[in-house]
Amino acid sequence: MSNVSFCCCYKQADVMKCVDTIVDKCTDPGCCLSRMRPRYKRLVDNIFPSVPQDGLVKNNMEKLTFYALSSPEKLDRIGEYLFQKASRDISRKRNEFVMIAMEAMDQLLVACHAQTLNLFVESYLRIVQKLLESSEPSLQILATQSFVRFSNIEEDTPSYHRRYDFFVSKFSSMCHNNNPNLVTMEMIRMAGIKGIQGVIRKTVSDDLVENIWEPVHMDKIVPSLLFNMHTMKSKTDIVVESGISEEVNDKTDSFSLAESCLRELIGRASFGHVKSVIRPVLKHLDAHHMWVPNVFATQCFRILMFSIQSQYSYAVVETLMTHLDENSNASPKIRTSIADVLSKIIAIAANESVGPTVLEIINSLLTNLRTSVTRRPPSNIGLSESDGENEYREALIHALGEFAAHLPDYQKIEIMMFIMSKVPQFKSSNNPNDLHVQRMCLKSLLMVSTKYSSVQMNATFPQSFLDLLLKTLTASEDEIRFIVLRILHTLLDRHNNASKLSKATVNITKSEINLEKCSRSDTIFIRKHAQDIYVSIYESLEMTNNSVDNVEAVYTTLALICIELLSEETVLDFIRLILSIQELAITNAVLSTQQKFHLHGLVISIMLLVAIVTDLHPLKDYVEKVIEQRKLLNATHLLPELSVHNEVKSASLLPAGVLIEEPELTEALKASGIDITTETGPVLAHRRSWVENTNMSMKGSFTDLSNLDLDSVNSTPAMQRRFSPNEDLSFEAMKRSLLDNPVVRVEQNTRQTQLCDMFRNTSFQDLVAISTASKDEESLHSKITDVFNKVDISNKLSAVETTNQSVPIYETLFPELFAF
Repeated sequence: MSNVSFCCCYKQADVMKCVDTIVDKCTDPGCCLSRMRPRYKRLVDNIFPSVPQDGLVKNNMEKLTFYALSSPEKLDRIGEYLFQKASRDISRKRNEFVMIAMEAMDQLLVACHAQTLNLFVESYLRIVQKLLESSEPSLQILATQSFVRFSNIEEDTPSYHRRYDFFVSKFSSMCHNNNPNLVTMEMIRMAGIKGIQGVIRKTVSDDLVENIWEPVHMDKIVPSLLFNMHTMKSKTDIVVESGISEEVNDKTDSFSLAESCLRELIGRASFGHVKSVIRPVLKHLDAHHMWVPNVFATQCFRILMFSIQSQYSYAVVETLMTHLDENSNASPKIRTSIADVLSKIIAIAANESVGPTVLEIINSLLTNLRTSVTRRPPSNIGLSESDGENEYREALIHALGEFAAHLPDYQKIEIMMFIMSKVPQFKSSNNPNDLHVQRMCLKSLLMVSTKYSSVQMNATFPQSFLDLLLKTLTASEDEIRFIVLRILHTLLDRHNNASKLSKATVNITKSEINLEKCSRSDTIFIRKHAQDIYVSIYESLEMTNNSVDNVEAVYTTLALICIELLSEETVLDFIRLILSIQELAITNAVLSTQQKFHLHGLVISIMLLVAIVTDLHPLKDYVEKVIEQRKLLNATHLLPELSVHNEVKSASLLPAGVLIEEPELTEALKASGIDITTETGPVLAHRRSWVENTNMSMKGSFTDLSNLDLDSVNSTPAMQRRFSPNEDLSFEAMKRSLLDNPVVRVEQNTRQTQLCDMFRNTSFQDLVAISTASKDEESLHSKITDVFNKVDISNKLSAVETTNQSVPIYETLFPELFAF
């Protein structure tokens, strides 16, 4: 029975009751009730062709769009009706009509921006969900493409009730599709990635929708993207294996698309959401054992660092370092791989790290380094495990250096001071862990110092930093001293001379080194700190465990000080240090013969360099004369190269003329125009005060009077210094002073202490009596008489002169002062 006959057979009352149901079910245009259908339904029906292959009827679609724009309140009904038709077509496997319905939905979404669009969107999302739930790949891809177009539409009004949890789950599952057909698998995975990208765009821009940054969503999105990035196949392999058309891969593949999506995700993250993205990445790498090797891990974190907002980049570093702390009990290979990834990305964050963040990162690296050093290995640890632990420490040090390299210089100084404050300060220890901690911290400091470019020494060496560095220079461990010397090399060398001065030599010329005149600020710096620096270097040379490397490192240090800091004003103290080192090589009874020979080679090399740098030609001629004497008298073991000499010679029996002698040196300096006299007398008369008074904190204070020379006659005009009768000034006495006899020193200290106590505790009258008691001393009265006799009496005093010309005028004017 046709629809017409069926409708006409009803009674009039029954037709009135069920007219709405019949109208809704009647879709035949020839039906007598078709005119009773709502206009929006008729417009929707008209967009579908009789033959699905003809596609969407464009003229009717334009009418439907105009109607929707004119009556926006009908949009929700239009959407609902389209959903019903699409659902019916899906169940009947009429995919062509489903595609027409989706195309109509897309056009309405693009054309309509009314406030009632939210209700229409609900119907639209229901259709998309229906298609995604289908088992047919073509419908899933269709739904994804439509959803991506929807995600690019900016809605005028926010939505309060819309949820995207289903889409996150479905698109994530599509990213893991394992269809046997490689073409289909690739298309579905790409559709899933695009769908995730659409969800991100739609949810991030709307604060009222579901929070996409929740762990429940991020734990699905991020691993799906990483899975496609890791399991990427080249386009060539796919084409060869399955003959995939170029239309699929004309622009991109699943790997590139997943990487792009990950970049967009982390780029849209605010500071509070950065860790929400990083944590799933770390979980994925842990769960799938991707740290060893760490090629993929490094690639992922570089993508994250270059895509994140620059001011949040250090948050990635902090999260990765926290993960390293959490894996402190993992195998050394895993920790080394994590540290290696950290070293490759930490430089990117350095430019944006400021203030406490810098020290937090450095402190965390040092803490991990200290933890690794103090870790007690199990008894059954193998050599490979120990090597892995060393590689882990080196990776941490490298990360620290990379971080510091991209910081401004003032922050590098702060980092070096911070690291130096963390170095354990002790000169001797039997605990290997303590020494290892000190060694690792100093290696970290060395790594930072290599990234720093010195300009002014007072800025490079703040007082606290220099004190700790020099204190560590006198440590008992030779390797620790060697590292400190290398740190000094990197900080002192401003003109790239260190490589040329790595070995002691007497064959260097001025043209081989880069010289620049010492600035005033550097001169003030070396004047202020020369005593502390020279004492520390001298004490380091007294160590019996010094190797050839240590002595050559000292040579490089002294050579750099000579080139960078010496001038005519400060050269005398430096020469005094060289003479003291030569004395050490002669008189020290603890050093080996080979070590003494090394010191002699060091002395002659540095003295020649001083003459070259300061253009003291007479001094240079004298040093070259000494060098020739050593060659002629078969004393080449006193010259560099510093090495272990096969022929054993005596260090005490040296031929005449092979050492630097003070009289000849004095004459050479005078001929060079150097003022070799100061307030305290000749400079080269072996003054060891810079060695002996290292611990004197306040020179010239009242508490230090017992250690100072109280005879200040030299500062008084027209008077000459008188030496004590008991003071021996013979050549033998000076030689004993050079040999630094402890008995003589004790006697001198005792005599000075007694003299100081006498002037502190004795009354003035007693001091006068003591000073006038000697027959060689003149009385106070006669001395005053001589002084006043030299005074020219003014004519103004003539009025008060007495007739007795035999009485001096001053006794007449001031009789109370001369009453005896």
